[in-house]
Amino acid sequence: MNYTDLIAAAPEMTLLGLICVVLVADLFIDDEHRIVTFWFSIISLVITAAVIHATAPEARTVIFDGSYVSDQLSQVLKLGAVLFVAAAFFYARDYLRANDLHKGEYYLLGLFGLLGMMIMISANSLLTMYLGLETLALSMYALVAIDRNNVTAAESAMKYFVLGAIASGCLLYGISWVYGVTGSLQFDEIAAVLSADPSLNNLPLWFGLTFLIVGIAFKFGAVPFHMWLPDVYQGARSPITLYLATAPKLAALALILRVLVDGLGGLHETWSSMIMVVAVLSLLVGNIVAIAQTNIKRMLGYSTIGHVGFILLAVFCGTGDGYAAALFYTLTYVLSAAGAFGVIIVMSRRGYEAELLTDFNGLNERSPWFALMMMFLMFSMAGVPPFVGFFAKLNVISAVLDQGFPELAVLMVLASVVGAYYYLKVIWYMYFEPAEDKAVLQASTDTRLLLSVNSVAVLALGIVPGWLMALCIQVLG
Repeated sequence: MNYTDLIAAAPEMTLLGLICVVLVADLFIDDEHRIVTFWFSIISLVITAAVIHATAPEARTVIFDGSYVSDQLSQVLKLGAVLFVAAAFFYARDYLRANDLHKGEYYLLGLFGLLGMMIMISANSLLTMYLGLETLALSMYALVAIDRNNVTAAESAMKYFVLGAIASGCLLYGISWVYGVTGSLQFDEIAAVLSADPSLNNLPLWFGLTFLIVGIAFKFGAVPFHMWLPDVYQGARSPITLYLATAPKLAALALILRVLVDGLGGLHETWSSMIMVVAVLSLLVGNIVAIAQTNIKRMLGYSTIGHVGFILLAVFCGTGDGYAAALFYTLTYVLSAAGAFGVIIVMSRRGYEAELLTDFNGLNERSPWFALMMMFLMFSMAGVPPFVGFFAKLNVISAVLDQGFPELAVLMVLASVVGAYYYLKVIWYMYFEPAEDKAVLQASTDTRLLLSVNSVAVLALGIVPGWLMALCIQVLG
């Protein structure tokens, strides 16, 4: 280990040190002053983001005997993860205080989850990737069950834990097969071995690759490994659902890009067909089943599955433009999801969860501004121009057409039309149904400001999407 190694890995080491500080400080803070833990956590995120920016490498840097990589992709995804974890903390603060759940554990588990994401994002080894994945997964299991008096949350956490353990086992089993065939765990060495000896592209490697894709699809929540996602989204408290729906999606994208593209990119013809099947099933099941949902968190869970189908089809293309489209889609979807769950949190209050579609009845009468913000978010998710979701879908469709798959492009358009129905249904409830609940929405000034910026951003990025797409192309093109 040398000075260069320490500089490249400074973001993770800084975050881990700050987590220890927050952990020790929280021991001396009583429940009435738990807001101090919140601000310590936010300061930790700001410092981490500053270190990520300050240590950005001029060129791709591989350290720790090939197990860690620092490049432009890792910088963008890490900064995005830090940003959305900070947003999740801000959205959650008032809700947790109102429901007697404002404990230091929420922030600490959230920070440990972020550490796992950052390790995944910079992994250059299957083993490092697995360690980061388990750090993130264990934090999320505990977060879902953080409300110990909530039977539904406990049930969701148990289901998530059991299925997650099975998926992790599949991923580890696939890693063992790939290691057995190639003799290496590092992505660049695996790619070199497969390029030098094409005869290794045979049944044992395909067997291991299948298990790897099972693990990846589960972490994305793709069909047919999606059964946990709607239940966990519905069963977890709204701030936990917001956390699950945002930053971890960036880590999941890093998982698929590092493993399938960096390590097994030479086998694109082999794994692309598996990814295509999973993506098409996700598009169909996610969008069709979402229509029947009356719980908005469950509806957004199924819509997430549909959006994952778009991301996987972009990866399926196997081109720089396809990977850039996947990154653009993930970033913009996470932005929209953060705002949508933020509105749900703001509408909730002590003893009352705004989880049903009918809870949005007459929202325009109660709060025209929040109704407008929610409409922006729903339009973006539906892919309505000029919102950024339209350009995200357009980029993926263009990438698929460039590869000569017009039937997949038609399927994506039809899936978007189906998806527009249940998103527009939310808008209908807000503007055309009479208000059943006359309570005034309560939210702190900074939460209102964050939600407003979050929602307006999906319109602003839709008007000027070029700079973000250019960044994605620069990183992955």
